[in-house]
Amino acid sequence: MSLTAAPRLETDRLILRSPEPGDAESYIAFLMDHDRAAKFGSYDNRGDAWRWFALNVGHWHIHGYGYFSLELKETGACCGISGIWNPEGWPEPEIGWALFAGHEGKGLAMEAALRARRWAYDALGFTTLTSNIVPGNERSVTLAQRMGATYERTYTNVYMGEDELWRHPGPEALA
Repeated sequence: MSLTAAPRLETDRLILRSPEPGDAESYIAFLMDHDRAAKFGSYDNRGDAWRWFALNVGHWHIHGYGYFSLELKETGACCGISGIWNPEGWPEPEIGWALFAGHEGKGLAMEAALRARRWAYDALGFTTLTSNIVPGNERSVTLAQRMGATYERTYTNVYMGEDELWRHPGPEALA
């Protein structure tokens, strides 16, 4: 059962789709893993992690966009999230990504983020996007750079503290 009006997008290996109730356990496991979610935002208890899952659903309803659940075409497993994020206090909409345990190092984050960015430009009419990256998150910096993003500035994120803002090329640069 789809929890939002998110479109269903595809790549070679992934389906980017609305969060579904069955995805909650994968999200919660990720969010409660302090090592894995430290640079995304981790939680100490299931209730707070579940609230973040619900926050993403609400974000879709308020903005018309949010984090897609990433489903592996081959297995149907929910392997991560990627999409456009802009909660209260954010400097502007960002393209974000996170993969769940066992799914890193396969190019899935880039595959999903490129598809979500193209959707934001084509369907939502965005002319720019950023990625907000916690200093020291070298894997995300490398991915942002591979997507053509450049470092713009460091700012204080209301939730994460010191954060780097990386600017993605606009749709005209990607045509």
